[in-house]
Amino acid sequence: MVSLSVSLTTFSHSQLLHSGGVLSALQTMAFFTHQVIRGLSSSAVRNAAIKHVTIIGGGQMGAGIAQVAATTGHSVVLVDTNEEILKKSAKGIEGSLKRVVKKKFADKPDAGAEFIAKVMANVSISTDAASVVGSTDLVLEAIVENLKIKQGLFGALDKVAPAHTIFASNTSSLPITDIASSTSRLDRFGGLHFFNPVPMMKLVEVIGTSATSQETFDSLLAFSKALGKTPVSCKDTPGFIVNRLLVPYMMEAIRLHERGHGSKEDIDIAMKLGAGYPMGPFELLDYVGLDTAKFIMDGWVEKDPDNPLMQPSELLNKLVAEGKFGKKTGEGFYKYK
Repeated sequence: MVSLSVSLTTFSHSQLLHSGGVLSALQTMAFFTHQVIRGLSSSAVRNAAIKHVTIIGGGQMGAGIAQVAATTGHSVVLVDTNEEILKKSAKGIEGSLKRVVKKKFADKPDAGAEFIAKVMANVSISTDAASVVGSTDLVLEAIVENLKIKQGLFGALDKVAPAHTIFASNTSSLPITDIASSTSRLDRFGGLHFFNPVPMMKLVEVIGTSATSQETFDSLLAFSKALGKTPVSCKDTPGFIVNRLLVPYMMEAIRLHERGHGSKEDIDIAMKLGAGYPMGPFELLDYVGLDTAKFIMDGWVEKDPDNPLMQPSELLNKLVAEGKFGKKTGEGFYKYK
C-alpha cells in the first residue's frame, strides 16, 4: 500500500455541451445508426489488448507495476500529485533495472545499457491525471487505502477518460464494488492486486465484481499474463484469496503468543521449518507493517464483527499505538537496528 494524498482539484472536468432540437425521421435514423456504429467500434476497442497504461500512485507499488509494464513493452504514465515522489520513483525504477542488467547482461554492458534505455523510454511521469488518461486503455490505482479518496479519484477520472478505458484498483483490503460505485463504468471496473516487490512476485489476483463484464475481466487476465505474471481469478470478497487466508493466519499467531502458548521466536521457527514458509508470521507482520495489518483487520471487523477469524488483537493495537510498525520504523515484534 502507498501513501498518497489526492486533491480532487487536480482533476479537470470536461463540459459536454448538447444541442437540442426536434429530429426528423431521417435525422433520428441517422442518429440511431451512428450510435450503433459507435457501440460496435467501442466494443472492438475494448476487445483490443491493453497497450497504454496510466498508473496512479508513485510509491513502491505503483513504481513496481510501472517498471514491469514498461519492461514488457507497454506505454506507461506514472502519476502522482508530488513531483518529487515521481522523480524518486523514476530513479528507483532505473536503479532496479540496473540490478537486473548486472545479472542478465553481465558480459554485455552495451546491451544492458540499451535495455535500460528502451524500458525507460516507455515510462513518462505526470502530476495531472486528467490530462493523460485521454489515450489510456487502463487506469490502475495504487494509492492510500482510503475508500473516499479512491472514490474521489475514480469519480473525477470517469468524467474525462474514454468510454473504452478500463479502471482497476490495486487495493488489498477494500471492496472493489465500493470503489467502483463512484463511476458510471461498473462493467469496466475490476481489481488487479499485485504483490510487493512487484518485479519479483509472480502472482496477480484479478478481481471481478458482480457488474464486471466478462470482456473486461478477460482483458485484465490477458494484461496480467502479458506482464509475465500468473493471474488467479477471484470474486470481490474481503481480502480476496491471499490476504483472506494470510491475515487470519498472522492474527492467530499473535493470539497464540498472547495466550502464552508459544514465544514469537518459536512460532516463527516452527512455521519456517515445519511448514516451509520463508518467513514466520511475526517476521512477516513486521515486513508488511503492523499498521497495515491493523488497518485491514479493523475494516474486516467493521463489516463482519461476529466472525471469529476477524477479531482484533490487544497486543497488535498496543504496538501500533506506540508507533512500532515493524521494519519501516525500526521496531515491531522485533527490533531492527
